[in-house]
Amino acid sequence: MTETMAASKEANLCRHLAHAAITTPKALAVAVQKYQRGQLNYHEIDFVTLHQQSDAIAYALNAYGLKAGMKAVLMVTPSIEFFALTFALFKAGIIPILVDPGMGIKNLKQCFAESAPDIFIGIPKAHIARMLFGWGKASVKKLLTVTENGIGADVLATLIGGMSLTTLLKRYPVKPGQAFTMVKLSDDEMSAILFTSGSTGIPKGVVYSHKMFEAQITALKEDYGIKPGERDLATFPLFSLFGPALGMASIVPDMDASKPITANADFIFAAIEKYQCTNLFANPALIEVLGQAGVPDSSANKPLLKASVKEIVKLNSLKRVISAGAPATLSSIARFTQLLSDNVPVLTSYGATESLPLTKISSADLLATSHITDNGGGICVGSPVKGVELSIIAISEDIIDTWSDELVLPVNTIGEIVVKGDMVSHQYYRRELATAQAKIRDGQGVRHRMGDLGYLDASGRLWMCGRKAHRVTTETDVLFSIPCERIFNIHSAVKRTALVSVTIYQKSVPLLCVELTDEAKKDDKFDETMLFSALKVLALAHKQTSAISHFLIHDDFPVDIRHNAKIFREKLAVWAQAELD
Repeated sequence: MTETMAASKEANLCRHLAHAAITTPKALAVAVQKYQRGQLNYHEIDFVTLHQQSDAIAYALNAYGLKAGMKAVLMVTPSIEFFALTFALFKAGIIPILVDPGMGIKNLKQCFAESAPDIFIGIPKAHIARMLFGWGKASVKKLLTVTENGIGADVLATLIGGMSLTTLLKRYPVKPGQAFTMVKLSDDEMSAILFTSGSTGIPKGVVYSHKMFEAQITALKEDYGIKPGERDLATFPLFSLFGPALGMASIVPDMDASKPITANADFIFAAIEKYQCTNLFANPALIEVLGQAGVPDSSANKPLLKASVKEIVKLNSLKRVISAGAPATLSSIARFTQLLSDNVPVLTSYGATESLPLTKISSADLLATSHITDNGGGICVGSPVKGVELSIIAISEDIIDTWSDELVLPVNTIGEIVVKGDMVSHQYYRRELATAQAKIRDGQGVRHRMGDLGYLDASGRLWMCGRKAHRVTTETDVLFSIPCERIFNIHSAVKRTALVSVTIYQKSVPLLCVELTDEAKKDDKFDETMLFSALKVLALAHKQTSAISHFLIHDDFPVDIRHNAKIFREKLAVWAQAELD
C-alpha cells in the first residue's frame, strides 16, 4: 500500500465483506455443521445478513463502552456468532486476541497477562476457566457471554457477572437501516494479536496489521487462484475468516479445530458433498485422518455414519487442497490424493504465525522429490509466493540489528531461513527481546528469522531441515533433525524418529529416539537388537547420519495437539538422558 493510503487511514479487512454484501448480497457466506440427535444439521447466513449482524454488534460494543484501540479476548467456537463477532471487532477497530486453547492453562494465563485485554468474549466454558484460573483478571473491564443462538446465555451471563450477546443487542439496538461507520486504520497499525501455539517455545503475541491480512488475501487470490463464488471447507478458524473476505463461502464442519486428529471424516465428507466445496484447508493431521478414512481397509478411525468404506471416497468437487502448519508426510499425501480427481493438487504451504504463506509446492512436485528427502536432503517446501523474498544466513543465536546482503549464504548451503514480504509481521506484542532476536531491520521494512533451518537450491526452491533449536552439535559434527530422521523413517518397523542430544562421558552425543509402527508393536517376533543393527547400517550409509550410533525406543512421542506432527524433542531429550543415566 502507498504512503498516501497509510496517511489517509483507509485500511480495514471488513471492506471485503461490505463489498460482497453489495455485489452478492444473498450468496452463502457461512454454513456451520452440527451433529445433533443422530443427524447433521447446518446453520447458514448470507453476505448481507452477516454484514448487517456484524454492524449491529459493532454498534452495540461501542455503546457498551468498547472503543477503537481496545483489546478483546475472543474464545468462541466456530459458529455464525464467531464470524459476526470477529468482523464486528475489526469494523469497530477493537483488537481481537486470538489464542489456541490447546496451548495449556499456564500458557493461556501468561498470554492474557501480556496482552492485557479490556473485554473477555467467550462461551460459558471459557468464562468458567477464566474465573477458575484468573485469566485477564488485572485488565478485563467487560464480560460478554456467547452461546449458540443465544440459548441460555442470559442465565449464564448473570452467573459470571457479565452480559450475554443477546442482551447486548437488545439493550443497544441499531436503528433500522443504519449502517455502522467502519473504523479506518493506517495499513501498518495493529489490527489483531495472534499468539503462537507454544509448540516450539513460549507462546508469543504476533502483532498483525491490516496490511498483513491484505497480503494474505492477495496470495490466496493470485498464487492459489481462489475466486469469488467458491466454497471452502474451512477447518481452521483464522483461515475460515478469509472466505467472506474473498467472496467465498466458508463451510465449517463439526470438529474440534484444536484437535484435528479427532475429527470425524464422515462429517467432513458430508459437508464437502452437500455444498460441493471447491477448496479444502487441512493440516497434516487431518490429511492423514481423511486419507485413512477414505481409502478402503486403511481407516484407523471407524466412521460414525457408515459401517465401513468399501471403495475410495471421491471428493470430485474439490479444485485444490491447501495444507499448512507442519510438513505432511509423503505417504499421507500419496494416500489422500487418491480421494481427489486427476490433476487436483494438494498445495503444501510453508510459513508460521509470524508470516504465512511464504512458499507453496504441489503434491505432484513434492512426491517427485521423495528420493532426495529419503536420502537426507530435507523436505522441499517449494518456491516463494509472489512478493516474498527468501534468504539463508549463517546459523547464529546473535541478535542482528540491520540487514546486509553480505549475510546471505550460497545456494545449497544449510543455514537459518529469513523472509521478507508484506505478510511478514514486524514485532511481538510487549516482547522486546523476542522481537530483537527474530527481526532484522531492512530500510523501512523488516526481515523475519524463522527459527527454521534449510537451504535454497539452484532453482530457488526452499528445502526444510528442521528447527534451529533442534540441531545437534557435537565436537565434530552438526546434525539436522529432518534430513537425519527421514533416512531412518523409511524402515518398515519405524513410525517416526526424533534426533536429540544426550551427554555421555561429558560429551554431547546424537541419539535417535524411535517410535515403532503399530504392526511392529504387535509383532511377537519383533527384535529390538535386529532393528538397531539395521538402523546402524542405514546410519553408516549416509554422511549426514554416520555419527549416530545410539538408539532408544519410545512408546508414544509427545507431539503438539493441533498438528500431531511437531515432536517435542526437548521432552524426549530429557527422557533419553534419564534412560541412559
